[in-house]
Amino acid sequence: MDHPAIKVIAMPSDTNPDGNMFGGWIVSMMDLAGAVEARKVVHNNLVTVAIDNIVFHNPVFVGDCVECYTKMERIGRTSVTVKVDVFVQRKDRSKGDLKEKVTEGSFVFVAIGADRRPVPIVP
Repeated sequence: MDHPAIKVIAMPSDTNPDGNMFGGWIVSMMDLAGAVEARKVVHNNLVTVAIDNIVFHNPVFVGDCVECYTKMERIGRTSVTVKVDVFVQRKDRSKGDLKEKVTEGSFVFVAIGADRRPVPIVP
């Protein structure tokens, strides 16, 4: 793990009635982080075509600093697969700062041309 692809503070507007962050908000952050990584090799427009194996390990709370780390898993002819691991940094009054893994999953992006059809990825 080097630097996160994106880093954001969890805000109250994205919570469910229990005060936890909506899973959809977290997946949205993961999709953005995956796109940041995919754009390193895809120079055309790209679209998300699949999300595999999303696992929510721990909740995310308001005020947590959410960090999405990415790793290129596969580069195909027209698609790339990016692994996204999500950690939070949170303050704990009794233990100090904590960093904990909260979510992980793989995102598949496809390069598309002006006609919105898949195009080969050019190195």
